[in-house]
Amino acid sequence: MLLTAIIIYILITVGIGAWSSKLIKNSNDFVLAGRQLPLFLSASALFATWFGSETIFGASSEYLDHGLQGVIEDPFGGALCLILFGMFYLRPMYRMNVLTIGDVYKQLFGKRVEFFASIFMIPPYFGYVAAQLVALSLIFTTVADISISTGIIISAGIVVFYTFLGGMWAISITDFIQTTLIVVGLIWVAILVAQKAGGVMPILDAAPEGSFQFFPDANPISWMNYLGAWIILGLGSIPSQDIYQRVMSAKSEKVAIRSTYLAGGFYVTIGLLPLFIALGAKYLYPEIYLENKQLLLPEMVLRHSGMHVQILFFGALMSAIMSTTSSGLLAPSAIISENLIRPYFGSRLKDKHFLWILRINIISVAIIATLMAQWKTNIYELVASASILMLVSLFIPLTAGLYWKRASEMGAIMSIVFGMIAYLGLSAIDLPFYPHLPALGISAFAMVMGSIIFPEKTNHDVNLSKNKAA
Repeated sequence: MLLTAIIIYILITVGIGAWSSKLIKNSNDFVLAGRQLPLFLSASALFATWFGSETIFGASSEYLDHGLQGVIEDPFGGALCLILFGMFYLRPMYRMNVLTIGDVYKQLFGKRVEFFASIFMIPPYFGYVAAQLVALSLIFTTVADISISTGIIISAGIVVFYTFLGGMWAISITDFIQTTLIVVGLIWVAILVAQKAGGVMPILDAAPEGSFQFFPDANPISWMNYLGAWIILGLGSIPSQDIYQRVMSAKSEKVAIRSTYLAGGFYVTIGLLPLFIALGAKYLYPEIYLENKQLLLPEMVLRHSGMHVQILFFGALMSAIMSTTSSGLLAPSAIISENLIRPYFGSRLKDKHFLWILRINIISVAIIATLMAQWKTNIYELVASASILMLVSLFIPLTAGLYWKRASEMGAIMSIVFGMIAYLGLSAIDLPFYPHLPALGISAFAMVMGSIIFPEKTNHDVNLSKNKAA
């Protein structure tokens, strides 16, 4: 019965993708849904940006091991990213009216920075999508007698199919349905757990010591790592195509801003429910406190709840993860098409050709992510790695380009390259603090020094003046 319900849900999702293909006339429709999303679709799409494998599987298992300080990155950092994006980044970028965040770098610094930013932006998405495929596979292995490897391949095939057909329109429409399922499903299961435990307080009282300690111990290293956890998603996902394409799909600047604030508040509140459910599962059913804690929530629901709860919970799980996966596939595909292929072949190819290139890119990204998923199956680590790579290379150039008039093309290139080199080098050393912290500092230093030593003029002041005037 449960497997049948999941199959029906998958067929409905694929059907939405097929229907959404009717709305696709050009690459702008495919990547940004023609910039036509109303508030309810825009906010639900933003909420669903990261509310997938990391929040439901990864964060809940990290919370059981390390308490609230173990999940500062997500959901708290994720909510911070949405709010900061709405406050400081959305307005100038929305007014540029461009298709990808790679185009933003081009507007700010020129074609060379566009190229470098695009090259450095694409690889993190392979690990990001791989994490979602692992999570979907965990669901399939829980409800059906198949291996994780087989589940990963099936998961990739499903998500590729409806993203291939409907692009951002399919993602946005399914996001609204999926967000509804996520919220209803998690609230229902949380209430069920609380009722079985005799209320919320017995679960909270039985929590391990330190489970609710939000701030670190009073020493510099602890505070550095605490700050480092906040900025992984909080700053690292700001220069990413997946959040950019969701925000810029809104039908107006005002709708886009409201969507970021709504989604940020929603994310941090709904994001706490998996943590509470995991704590309740550990309290009620210690016998299923598994070696792989990522499986705790699905195992608890499967063993100790009725069929209607199982259908709703697993539907919510699949909803969250499929939404995040589809967006993760579309983001690098758009960057490859618009910022690496179009600049060199744009004069020889029509927009309908780029629409097919986008779709072929989706398949290619999925194949690489599938191979990565077979190699590494820790969801939290896969997602964190993706955000860190963008943090140390792309965050400083984007921020400086928008807010520092002296930011130059060479400063941006040096910031991107030296930030990444520093992080890769420091990661090989056993440090008492996160290596992305000094790497981010080196990226900022390279930005300043490069702009001072090579202060060549770019078109970025002119573009910003035009955008502000608009």
